Order: sequence, then C-alpha cells, then structure tokens
Amino acid sequence: MTEKKSTTIILFSGDYDKAMAAYIIANGAAAYDHEVTIFHTFWGLNALRKDEAISIKKGFMENMFAKMMPRGADKMGLSNMNFAGMGPKMIKNVIKKHNAVPLPQLIEMAQEQDVKLVACTMTMDLLGLQKEELLDQIEYAGVAAYLADAQEGNVNLFI
Repeated sequence: MTEKKSTTIILFSGDYDKAMAAYIIANGAAAYDHEVTIFHTFWGLNALRKDEAISIKKGFMENMFAKMMPRGADKMGLSNMNFAGMGPKMIKNVIKKHNAVPLPQLIEMAQEQDVKLVACTMTMDLLGLQKEELLDQIEYAGVAAYLADAQEGNVNLFI
C-alpha cells in the first residue's frame, strides 16, 4: 500500500484571487486523495472571518483592525485591478458567467472534503481576532503545528 500524499498551503494573502487560487489547489489536491492543510496567517485569516459582525469587547487597536479588515471571504479585494472595490465585483461577474465556483463555495467544498483549515493563533492574538469571529469547524494552531504538517508534505505552497 502506498503512503498517502500530503499538500500544505500557507495562505498569507488577504486577496480574493490569491485565496481563490489556494482553495482551488486545495480542493484539487483533496480530490486526488491528498491530505490537505491550509494554514491561514495574517491577512489570509480574512478568508475565515464570518460575514456577520460579532459583538466582542476589544481594545482600541483590535477594534481598528476589525474595522479595516474585510469581514468574510466574499468581501476580500483583488491583488491587482481592485479599482476601489469595482475589481471584485467585475471578477465575480466573470466567475458567475463562466459557471466557476466563487470563493465562499470553494471554502465550503474544502470543508466537505476534510481539508484541514487552520487559523494561526499568534496572528489572531496580534490582530485581536477571537474564535467567535471565525468560521465554525476550523482548527487553531501555531507555526510549530504547521511545520509538523509541512515536514511530511509532498507539496508545500506559500500564497
């Protein structure tokens, strides 16, 4: 019996198109029976934020980060051609026109395929994010846990 292959992805970017690429790769790898981990750190955590506002008492800086960061995958900007928010609307129309899967559904598909979605706890502390603000059924870990997964990885990506 052959050993199961493993793919790990660090999602550092908070850009819609880059997060979409990470999730397309993750879903593809899972479909090919890889064990897949996406480690969300810094702005990549925005892909895991819930759409709705969660009432949590925070300090001034944490409130500022919460207000400046997009709430949820569907509100993330583009890496290029953002055009003050018009770029994401345009790309979402193109996605719809071509019957491609938008980012929020790619995230759901990943969860259905048992892709391990991990939120970086150190970054959560730095940005003042609480577990209640992130999607349900994800994991929380630090860089050591990611490195343990990556050490066994056949494919390791940084997006």
